[in-house]
Amino acid sequence: MTTDPSTHLFWITSRAAGTTALIFSSAAVGFGLVMSGKLVKGSSPDRRSIHEILSLATMVAIAAHGLALIGDAFLHPSVFDVVVPFVSSYKTLWTSIGILAGWGTILLGLSYYVRTRIGNKRWKVIHRFTLLAWIGGLVHTFGEGTDASQLWFIALIGLTALPALVALVVRLSSRRSQAPA
Repeated sequence: MTTDPSTHLFWITSRAAGTTALIFSSAAVGFGLVMSGKLVKGSSPDRRSIHEILSLATMVAIAAHGLALIGDAFLHPSVFDVVVPFVSSYKTLWTSIGILAGWGTILLGLSYYVRTRIGNKRWKVIHRFTLLAWIGGLVHTFGEGTDASQLWFIALIGLTALPALVALVVRLSSRRSQAPA
């Protein structure tokens, strides 16, 4: 007996968009840490463009992930279930972590476009919270994700998130070594 895949189209789309968002966000975070931590010599407008493109792609994938769920025939979530934390009755904690991480990623990513208005120094402080949003996305994925227990998925997320985690550890350890004693 085969099932009609069109009955699961919205769920499959949401699942794919969520995975894509996590891959792009891991790349954007890793790339941002490498750039800001001066792990690569020199500054390049090309590097900023790559970081910006990865960030924008992440935001689009997050939006697609949430919006596709609205059409899901199994969950039947409302718009509020998808965009407001603690409204959905489906795995409320994990869903809410994902919603908060998604909004955090989007708002912190868009803050780049108002950094001159809020001041570059203040923006840099605010932008550091992107790491929390990214980690929230990872927590959401492994707490609620359909594929979270699948070896191929764990390997995929590990391969894409590990470089960013290594860059974060390098960045934090270099800060500690530079701190006055």
